[in-house]
Amino acid sequence: MKHWIKGAGTGLAMFAALPAWAQEAAATPPAPFVPTAEMVNKGDVAWMLISSALVLMMSVPALALFYGGLVRTKNMLSVLMQVLTIVCVAALVWFGWGYSMAFTSTGTPFPKLFGGLDKAFLAGVSPATFAATFSNGVYLPEYVFVIFQMTFACITPALIVGAFAERVKFTPLVIFTVAWLTLAYFPIAHMVWYWAGPDFLHAAPNDSGLLWGWGALDFAGGTVVHINAGIAGLIGCIVIGPRIGFKSEPMPPHSLVMTMIGASLLWVGWFGFNAGSGLEANAFGALAFINTLTATAAAGVAWAVIEQIVHKKPSLLGAASGVVAGLVAITPAAGFAHPGTAILLGAVASIVCFLFVTKVKSALGYDDSLDVFGIHCVGGIIGAIGTGIVADPALGGQGWIDYTAPVAKAGAYDMAGQVVTQLWAVGTTVVWTGVVSTVLFLALKYTIGLRPSADVEKEGLDINEHGERAYNY
Repeated sequence: MKHWIKGAGTGLAMFAALPAWAQEAAATPPAPFVPTAEMVNKGDVAWMLISSALVLMMSVPALALFYGGLVRTKNMLSVLMQVLTIVCVAALVWFGWGYSMAFTSTGTPFPKLFGGLDKAFLAGVSPATFAATFSNGVYLPEYVFVIFQMTFACITPALIVGAFAERVKFTPLVIFTVAWLTLAYFPIAHMVWYWAGPDFLHAAPNDSGLLWGWGALDFAGGTVVHINAGIAGLIGCIVIGPRIGFKSEPMPPHSLVMTMIGASLLWVGWFGFNAGSGLEANAFGALAFINTLTATAAAGVAWAVIEQIVHKKPSLLGAASGVVAGLVAITPAAGFAHPGTAILLGAVASIVCFLFVTKVKSALGYDDSLDVFGIHCVGGIIGAIGTGIVADPALGGQGWIDYTAPVAKAGAYDMAGQVVTQLWAVGTTVVWTGVVSTVLFLALKYTIGLRPSADVEKEGLDINEHGERAYNY
């Protein structure tokens, strides 16, 4: 009994002291986490910022010039304006809610499909927050990751416009961009690239994106960027319909010089796109870099060779198309393949895209103005499925690796199983984006309209949509 009274007295004394403790705790809140110089590798940060600038260059000026050179003179300025505006709008949408939807998981009933809005307008993101910790204990500042991924969100919807170039109104295209990013791009990016554990944005266990959880491999955006944009482009060109005069009058590119310049800038910028996707300046970045170079070179040569065989003349347009096909195909495999198998992947993708653009498109009769579906989607599918093959360590590949730590996933690599997983990832992307794109295009078509009048289309979008011309002779 005495022991109980003594214990009770001690407890009462402790209870009485609680307000003082609370005041003391309130007076000295825990210090905010501030990174030290040792925790951030300046080389990684510098490389990621440079990579971000390179990816931005892929949109403006590279893609704008590539597409602009392929259209007729009367529509050159409209294509430039469309690409430039989409990049500006996408950057703002990414800041507003895109980053949060793609790379968080809280506040959403379906965390495997898309993220919440707890980081909308970059709430909680500061120089003291980090996106990833690497195996060596080095952190990547979150702002760096936000910037890098923003550039991907900028170029993807810009790719779509090439499928229905020369026949779409400006305002509905901007509305489509905002809606499509929200309903298609951000969810697919979340499914493919959001992974669980303390090594990325402090996600809860078992909270990774759907396709990441399946084990799908996509190093830099074969599904997220190219298949995603290619399917949307195909739906758009079908819903809008073919250009006036399609198949009945010539519609040659007005400046292959600009297209060549654009393709070359795309190739240079793609090194940031692929080699930056490892998030570190390390050997995997170098592997992605050399694969991007060799696969693309092989694709350019393959297209020229097959044109020589089929048409007896290799064309500049063909070589540039082959280069882009190779860049697309190696994107998902860039950090996994051996340079030798990367060459084979680029060449195969180039040949398949050539046959699709020259044979299949003509047979089906749809008007994909600048072959967005035939190169980006078809090349992306070849690359995504091929990744499951070239990643096999038996072929010199890297197996299944964690992007933030160069450590192979435990267990033997199952090529057949991985290819099946890649097929599931491709199918999921096609269905998700196909449904979203169809709904959006049809909604716009039957409300505010997607296509200009026949008179406007014949005269050209430059002067009618924007009140100016690309060239004043």
